[in-house]
Amino acid sequence: MRGPRPSHGSGGALNSVRLIAIAALVASVGVVESYGAPSAEVGSELRHFIGEGRLDDLRWPNFSVDRSTVNRFYEANDFSPAWVRSRKPTPQALVLVEAFEAAADKGLNPEDYDAGRWISRLDRLTAGATPSDIARFDLALTVSALRFANDLHFGRVNPKVFHFDFDFDAGDLDMAGWIRSQLVSASNASADVPAALSGIEPPFDGYRRAKRALAAYRRLSSEGEIEPLPNARRSVKPGDSYPDLTRLAILLRRLGDLPDNAVTSEATYSGAVVEAVKHFQARHGLDSDGVLGSATLRALNVPLVQRVRQIELTLERWRWLPHGFARPPIVVNIPEFELRALDESDRAALEMKVVVGRAYRHRTPVFSAEMTYLIFRPYWDVPDSIAREELLPKAAADPEYFVKNHYETVPTPSGGSRVRQAPGPDNALGGVKFLFPNEYNVYLHGTPAVELFSKSRRDFSHGCIRVEKPEELAVWVLKNKPEWTRERIREAMNSGQPLRVNLDTPIPVLIVYGTAVVAEDGDIRFFDDIYGYDAALAQTLAAGRREWM
Repeated sequence: MRGPRPSHGSGGALNSVRLIAIAALVASVGVVESYGAPSAEVGSELRHFIGEGRLDDLRWPNFSVDRSTVNRFYEANDFSPAWVRSRKPTPQALVLVEAFEAAADKGLNPEDYDAGRWISRLDRLTAGATPSDIARFDLALTVSALRFANDLHFGRVNPKVFHFDFDFDAGDLDMAGWIRSQLVSASNASADVPAALSGIEPPFDGYRRAKRALAAYRRLSSEGEIEPLPNARRSVKPGDSYPDLTRLAILLRRLGDLPDNAVTSEATYSGAVVEAVKHFQARHGLDSDGVLGSATLRALNVPLVQRVRQIELTLERWRWLPHGFARPPIVVNIPEFELRALDESDRAALEMKVVVGRAYRHRTPVFSAEMTYLIFRPYWDVPDSIAREELLPKAAADPEYFVKNHYETVPTPSGGSRVRQAPGPDNALGGVKFLFPNEYNVYLHGTPAVELFSKSRRDFSHGCIRVEKPEELAVWVLKNKPEWTRERIREAMNSGQPLRVNLDTPIPVLIVYGTAVVAEDGDIRFFDDIYGYDAALAQTLAAGRREWM
């Protein structure tokens, strides 16, 4: 049971009338080997529009942010049209139009690339087009291709808009040169253009799995929503009677949690349906107890269109990441409350639960950094805000509080003082902390409060990230240092003085935020938007391209 089965059809496929029209045009044009002789009139029109940085034919007319790239693109061939021959579109142009139409398959909005306008443009082009018509068509296609390629490669929105500290550029890419060499000059348009576009997308299996999940949920959404299950007056437990059992079973089958051949009761909530609910709960970050409580019913009633949107937003965030790492990274996904240490094949070599910052006031930041060292038996240098707001009031109520909990006051170079907690079994950081220097002073660490890992929602910290299996993580981090055996790590965590161990090669650490994750086994998992970042990204995208940068 792994969620809805993917559809192999394209949700953004052209309708039959458009497909016939484009096929006829491709047949009439054939393969184009070169740009052809430049047209002075078309070139003059292109120079004019590029100079303005605006083309009113476009849905988003202002392309001034890309003007220099567009100018380089045309300048390389003396401002001759790139996509038009004898008043007909090239095969490469037509394949690109199809790609724009199918942009929704990649989590993008086809209308951002003028998908609904190309047929009328094609009609004008083949019906006695003027030099201005040719220039407008050609420039519109170039700008749309540039936007499409940029959105696939880098994402639509700069993550810094949300104060996410990613400095990645997803690799240097000369877009003007790339469009010319990979798209305009493609020798086999129907094969080479799609392959070139796929080649600039994120190269991760998780991204590809998310695209397949998007196709599956878009198919489900197109089939219509199921009537919501009513709220129960009390939680429905296994063995209870449940009047909406048939509707529940239908929903679970649609979502892939209940096998098609499962035998279900008509009145008693039991057997296969209970197991299906447990699987659904596990996929949605809920306690997998099989009890139909308010949280489970609320998750069951989330509209499919909202699940589609969650996957689309997660695909956008995948595009913010680099397309490669010098060393396999550690990835913490905040809404999932999960850490994964990846191997060279982009698969999880280690997984564990984490506790992240509270949604109110103490959010864990989204950023990237490099782990350079770890400290066994660390002191906890208590932040001034925590000391002032939490520890000092407790010490005022109980004069022995600092002694009982191994806190001490130490002088600072400025002549003041600070509070720290000595190493030991009660230390808030546990037996080890993992340092990746950053402006937020956030790090990974152990914890004596292991009971928190049994909860399904785990935002309890002040911003740092508590890990469920610190010993396992230390073994993974130090795997290239053979002298650091598991036994030595365990000893260092549980006895002696603080000990710093530097890494020979830094390890990338990504603190990310995704409310839709497709696991390696195919399970499609959804999580609550605990910090409201999905809502903020959706609002920004809805405002349109002019608001994205």
